[in-house]
Order: sequence, then structure tokens, then C-alpha cells
Amino acid sequence: MVAYTTAPGDVETGLEERMVVLVEKKSSAGRIFKASLALLVVALLLGGLLFAWYWSGRQELMTQSGEKEALIKNDTSEKTDHHSMLRQISSKAKAAIHLEGNCDEDCESSKGELQWRNDQGQAFAQGGFRLLKNQIVIPKTGLYFVYSQASFRVSCSDGDEEGAGKRHTPLSHRIWRYSDSLGRSASLMNAVRSACQNTAQEGSYRDGQGWYNAIYLGAVFQLNRGDRLWTETNQLSELETEDGKTFFGVFAL
Repeated sequence: MVAYTTAPGDVETGLEERMVVLVEKKSSAGRIFKASLALLVVALLLGGLLFAWYWSGRQELMTQSGEKEALIKNDTSEKTDHHSMLRQISSKAKAAIHLEGNCDEDCESSKGELQWRNDQGQAFAQGGFRLLKNQIVIPKTGLYFVYSQASFRVSCSDGDEEGAGKRHTPLSHRIWRYSDSLGRSASLMNAVRSACQNTAQEGSYRDGQGWYNAIYLGAVFQLNRGDRLWTETNQLSELETEDGKTFFGVFAL
């Protein structure tokens, strides 16, 4: 508010001719208003800083959560079996063949042989690939990814000599190649693994019914038209072929 007061008159001009001067007095209400405004601005600044701090922490938490979900997804995808992954990749290739293993009663004998089938399960052949006399025939010269898996379940009983003998017989799986350019057979890939191991390994377990493990092979090769590929596997009586556990395939790159 503004208040007014009169100043004393000039003595020389007389009481009748006194000049009135208005003097403005500033009220304390103005100072209170300014102080309140300043406090409001400070409060708004502090509120903004607190909100920014909260939002930054929330974003970091969401980022960490997203990273954890991504890691979980990556970990899950890495555990996807070779059979499903390679089946999807090869199905998109222009030239590919995927075979599933079959081992009948003949596998119990020493003359038994693992038979590859292109007419069961998820097996297929396209782009000129052929299955001839249990061998894959390459349709044309180029780069190819060759792969195979053999799954075993070996009885590890300590009570009989047969079980003891199997413990000391390593499991093996090999892919062979014959090429006219070489004029002979050559081993493309080979893996050997001990059965009935005492220490647990990834992809194997002992559940009282046997020791399970799978041998996987896979690599890229330059192959020629007419080359033939086949496999060689021991301990066929211990081989598991159901549900696509044993397979063999090639696809063009």
C-alpha cells in the first residue's frame, strides 16, 4: 500500500500558502511478495533437479533391466540345439540337404551301418543334392557348410564286463569325402570322446540309465561337383536316432 503525509509549510510564505508535498512510503508487503517469489523460484529449481535425478535413475534402471533381458534371451538362444538352428538355416539355402539317421537291428552286429534318410522327420533335399548309396553327392563346385551329429547313450554299469568294456571304448564320429580330383578318400572332420566320464560335462549327464553325450561336427569346405560325403560311426548299438538326435547335412554358401 502507498501512504501519504504532509510536509511542514515554508515559514516565509505563511501558513496560508503552505505547499503540500506527497511522499510515498513503501509498504512491507512488497518485500514479502518479492521474498515469496524468490522462494517459489528456488522451490521450482529444487523440484526440477529432484525430478531430473529421479528420471535419470529410472532410465538407468530400465537400461539395466533391458540389458538383463537381452542377456537372458542371448543365453536362451545359445542353448538352442544344433539340429533346429541348422535346419532353419539350411531350409533358406538354395541348395541344401538335411538327413536324419536310422539304425535298425543290424546295428547290433559288427556289420551294422548307420543309414541316412531323406524321407523322415525334418529331412529334405533340394537344389540338386542327392542321396546315393548312403552318400551325399555334391551338385556343383563351390563353398559348402558340412555338419553332422551323432548322439550316444552308453550303459556305464560297473557290475558286468560288457559295461566295463564300453567305458574304455571311446566314441567316434567322422565325415569322409571322396573327390575325383584327389583320386582317393580323405577325412573331412573327426571327433573322439571318452564314454562314462566321471566328471560331468556340458551336454552330458548320468541319470542311472546310462551316460549320454553327442558328438557334433561342422565346418566350411570347398567341394567339387560330384564329390561324395559319408559318415563313419562306432558303437552303433549305443547310438540314439529318434527325435532328430543324429543327423547329417550340407548347404551351399
